[in-house]
Amino acid sequence: MSTALPIGILSQRDDAEPALLRAEKFNRHTFWCGQSGSGKTYALGVLLEQLLVRTALPMLVLDPNADFVHVTELRDGVTGPEADAIRTADIRVLHSTAPEGQRLRTRFLDLDLRSKAAVLELDPLADPEEYNVLLRFEKGTPLGAEAMLLPTLAASSEPGRRELGRRIENLGVLEWELWARGAEAAEDVVRKRPRMTVMDLGGFDHHREARVAALAVLDQLWSDREQRRPLLIVIDEAHNLCSPEPQNPLDRALTDRIVQIAAEGRKYGLWLLLSTQRPSKIHPNVLSQCDNLVLMKMSSPRDLAELSEVFGYADPELLARCPGFAMGEALVAGGFVPEPSLVRMGSRLTREGGVDVPVPLLPDTQPRPTPR
Repeated sequence: MSTALPIGILSQRDDAEPALLRAEKFNRHTFWCGQSGSGKTYALGVLLEQLLVRTALPMLVLDPNADFVHVTELRDGVTGPEADAIRTADIRVLHSTAPEGQRLRTRFLDLDLRSKAAVLELDPLADPEEYNVLLRFEKGTPLGAEAMLLPTLAASSEPGRRELGRRIENLGVLEWELWARGAEAAEDVVRKRPRMTVMDLGGFDHHREARVAALAVLDQLWSDREQRRPLLIVIDEAHNLCSPEPQNPLDRALTDRIVQIAAEGRKYGLWLLLSTQRPSKIHPNVLSQCDNLVLMKMSSPRDLAELSEVFGYADPELLARCPGFAMGEALVAGGFVPEPSLVRMGSRLTREGGVDVPVPLLPDTQPRPTPR
């Protein structure tokens, strides 16, 4: 049985034939790409809304620019069954700064060994004593609750514990607003599988907090993978989280986890949708695993050449037209369409976040300065 997702119209036709994607083919990874000004993020919202109203597929959206935080707010004039479906859907939006019940939080002590070490910039060979404290904790040696972690380590007779305590204090990690401190964590929310969970990754005081939040949830999903509970993992601005050349332990841990999900996650029901402006800035082991493609305006010859090589199922003639696309036009190819097609994306049902800030202009009634 196939469910069709209307995302716009086929732009190469004169009869306004609907452009439809096969919902059941989102059990493969999808790559969504377009340069700045192409309408990429708006168009992605069109798709996510259709998945929300026409399927039962749970979604996790890692949202660095607050583009999808208004997904519960219908646009003026939107009525009917689609509006009712969104209005009644179980949608959770978690913010870095919000009322307590909506805050994006995770738990430091629940991070796996490699992730905790990455947060603390620990290397098992360069920092053997401190790393060993974490290792023994993973094997069951308690370090206490987060609130008591530093006092517990400082009072220890073991040098490695005291050194670890000093490192944590010097880095200021436990002062981050990210930590749940007994409240509900993002992992708890995602584990319940709402129809959509939006993690607003912007707004933290420290840029590393956003990466830790993403890593914590992805680690939890991988740990629970044997449950085989379907989830579409949407990563907007994906080049920030899975770079081909991660520069520090935290970025390496995050990239490695996404690469692992890309390579092995499909059989467990963990499916990626990666959105970015620059395909060359996505780890190649992730890009090569994508079986669906949505490509909007793209002028970079280097990026187009790479896309042509990776996505051999995309019609080369259609691919060559991408530099001339208008805003909102896209090439769709792969398993979720019968054949590669050009599409003009439709309208959003909900309010878009992160829209461009307009340039302040003079009122029409005010005299204009004479150009020189």
